[in-house]
Amino acid sequence: MYLKLCKTYLFNKLGGSLSRPQTHKLSRSYHSDNVFGFKGKSRIVHKVSEDVLSNRCNQSNFYRLVTAYRQHAHKNADINPVALTREINISSELDPKHYCLTQNDKINFLGIINMGKEEGTVAEATDFLRNVYAKNIAVEFTHLENEDEIEWFAKRTEEIVPEKVDTDTKLRLAVELIRSQNFDNFLGNKFTGVKRYGGEGAESMMAFFSEFFRLTAEENVEQLVIAMPHRGRLNLLTGMLNFPPVRMFAKLKGRNNFPKKYDVTGDVLSHFISSTDLQFGSKVLHVSLLYNPSHLEAVNPVSMGKTRAKQLESQDGDYGHEQVWSDKILNLQVHGDAAIIGQGVNQECLALSGTPHFEIGGSIHLVVNNQLGFTTPADRGRSSRYCTDLAKMISAPVVHVNGDFPEMVLKATKLAFEYQRKFRKDVFIDMNCYRQWGHNELDDPTFTNPSLYGIIRSRRTVPDQYFKTLVDEGVMTEEQRDTIVQEHTKWLNQHLKAVDNYIPEDIYFKKQWQGFMQAEESVSTWDTGIHLDLLTYIGSKSVKYPEDFNIHPTLLKTHVKNRLAKVGEGIGIDWSTAETLALGSLLYEGYNVRISGQDVGRGTFSHRHVMLVDQKTNHIYIPLNNLHDKQQCFLEIANSILSEEAVLGYEYGMSIESPKNLIIWEAQFGDFFNGAQIMLDTFVSTGETKWLWTSGLVILLPHGYDGAGPEHSSARIERFLQMTDSKEDSVDGDNVNMQVCQPSTPAQYFHLLRRQMLRNFRKPLIIIAPKTLLRLSSATSNFADMAPQTAFLPVISDDTCDPAKVETVLVTSGKHYYTLAEKRESLNIKTTAIIRLESYSPFPTLQLQQEVAKFPNAKTYVWCQEEPQNMGAWTFVKPRFENLVGRKIRFCGRPTQAAPAVGIGALHEEQINYIINKPFTAEND
Repeated sequence: MYLKLCKTYLFNKLGGSLSRPQTHKLSRSYHSDNVFGFKGKSRIVHKVSEDVLSNRCNQSNFYRLVTAYRQHAHKNADINPVALTREINISSELDPKHYCLTQNDKINFLGIINMGKEEGTVAEATDFLRNVYAKNIAVEFTHLENEDEIEWFAKRTEEIVPEKVDTDTKLRLAVELIRSQNFDNFLGNKFTGVKRYGGEGAESMMAFFSEFFRLTAEENVEQLVIAMPHRGRLNLLTGMLNFPPVRMFAKLKGRNNFPKKYDVTGDVLSHFISSTDLQFGSKVLHVSLLYNPSHLEAVNPVSMGKTRAKQLESQDGDYGHEQVWSDKILNLQVHGDAAIIGQGVNQECLALSGTPHFEIGGSIHLVVNNQLGFTTPADRGRSSRYCTDLAKMISAPVVHVNGDFPEMVLKATKLAFEYQRKFRKDVFIDMNCYRQWGHNELDDPTFTNPSLYGIIRSRRTVPDQYFKTLVDEGVMTEEQRDTIVQEHTKWLNQHLKAVDNYIPEDIYFKKQWQGFMQAEESVSTWDTGIHLDLLTYIGSKSVKYPEDFNIHPTLLKTHVKNRLAKVGEGIGIDWSTAETLALGSLLYEGYNVRISGQDVGRGTFSHRHVMLVDQKTNHIYIPLNNLHDKQQCFLEIANSILSEEAVLGYEYGMSIESPKNLIIWEAQFGDFFNGAQIMLDTFVSTGETKWLWTSGLVILLPHGYDGAGPEHSSARIERFLQMTDSKEDSVDGDNVNMQVCQPSTPAQYFHLLRRQMLRNFRKPLIIIAPKTLLRLSSATSNFADMAPQTAFLPVISDDTCDPAKVETVLVTSGKHYYTLAEKRESLNIKTTAIIRLESYSPFPTLQLQQEVAKFPNAKTYVWCQEEPQNMGAWTFVKPRFENLVGRKIRFCGRPTQAAPAVGIGALHEEQINYIINKPFTAEND
């Protein structure tokens, strides 16, 4: 009876299968199993054989002991190389007596422990378990949700940790560690007083990289995308990623590291990158180490997005024809210990990691755990045992390893890599090490951590310690180390001497960016119109669905039939139709399009509906992906998690990979972007001037004062305008760092989207998008506005009045134009013109000068806006209008406020009446 009960328990725990493997869909399946950018995935349910189940039941107490080691031994492991105390308390869970076992009991190990033999004593087993789970490697994996993962992880841990490391591998590790240490010593001697964030104390990360690159290449992975902070970065670049030290030395001497023809301001030394091919026998691995800002961990979602874009370009993973998981592209994220647990973007990235349209097949994470965050010790930098505890939110395993033991780091690398390749999930390596100096080489760490640095200062370095071990083993000699150091120093000196003759290599705008360039100082106009027949074709196709598709009845009435009527006549084109026409035409012309954000398939305001959902089967149908039988480019609808920072960073990462993909991120409401402000400050607005990363990312920010309160009104236009490098006293060109536009008609939006792809340069585009205009009958366009020989207009003129009679010119943008125009009509005013500023940056000086010239008798110019005076575009427009257009201009808008909008209905109405009536009063004379 007892045996039967054990089998029943294990049967239920292991997924209900004792006889045959079963496949089951992952719980993250999303509507259809196969839409562009997402493939439904399944796993094999783990099968435990009858004889293993039987032995586990017969040896149930021993099985519980082994399970306890796998679950609890990490708490007692020796993984901290600079621990202040070495007291190890063996918990009762690891005591055989706890399970009624004695050391001499004979045990059958079948299916319980992987010792390489079938039976032995409890003493032999516990000695083995301590060596595997409680010495210099500690693993956390029993929290994994799938039994097959748990069984696999236990088996491979017990096989890999005891493995002997061969002599060639030992020598390879020693060379990398010695060179890394010598590199830091060289810089310390030649460039005293320079912050270089060296790898001292963390040299074993070179063991990780050495093994990881080799394994990756041997697995036939073609490309590796790396996100990494500053510590040890220069060691990796010059040691393994073919980065010429002369480039670094030139930077240290203050030289420009870009060719003179490019307009750049540059970045600090510790953010250098490499994009290189590594050769491993006949295998080639392309490695891209990304630029990163000093905002720790911000680069991680960017690396994920770039990985995803590479999968798109390679038709790999979710974009592949046959395979489900990505085989060609892999993502590696390197973290600091304080940053990984302290920065919320990491939690957002992990929440993204398994979701449709964001999954990249699992990232490998290396935590360089120097046990300090700036000067804060680990016990004050988090509330959990480990800095990697956030891995448990996605049931990812963690391998903790003592960085004093490079061979153990190598084994941890192998274990993590094999897990990721088998299960295509995130996995973490927590490499516990230390920081030889302070936060940088000029910092004195003893101010705040004297006890810790007392230990650090009294011990051998990791390379010296490992070298001594190899000498004791007879693997290396002093002469060999001296030769390695001398040859490496000679090589570094050669590069140092070459600085005076160094000319930066032009490595930009190559490969997929061939034919593109930095934007010029002049202003260009692009014909972005398309043939009327194509407009009609795309418009009708955009609402066509299969005959057996069960469309929502409201959509059939308000979306499908209305659109067919509008495109049939070519008039009254609303916002969502214009957007669809732009996207469909780009797909037709060979560009992929991706729209990301919260509920973007239908749109926050239920206006877009590019993704239809069958009301009976729940399946997705995207009409724009069925424009014609030979379609090669597609629309990806990426309904995202409730995240701004990670998602926007992800989309930016996709945009910098290829100019052939139109990447759009839409905020649910305009000011929700402020959750991603780091991404805007350090990547979107500055990526080109710092690093020559050009991006055509489009950001849609719904904006409009409609009584929705402080957080649902303003897209905070003023913040984006402050981030631009538009000038107050000279004319802007296409080379401004960001475009900020507020289109007032669907046709204008249509042209902006198409212009993003048709130009031979890429710039981020911030669109101050509408809300009420989405359905406003007066805010529509006609096909004639989108026909050939039409383009985006930076300024829209007022052709409704006699220019000679105009005395007052109102200048405004976006939705506010329609309220002013309606008010002017109701008052029957003939002496006031209203012109629309559609582009803030670049500021359209020429077009505004031409507009002003049309009104020779105008005496008053007024800037009208919905926003308070200290917000919106006023402080941006005023100096440019007066300096460049040559006219004094007054302000009319809401008074200065702390909050973007009021939350009291009566006060809102009072402000509306003021900003609508004030421009037409005699006080403006």
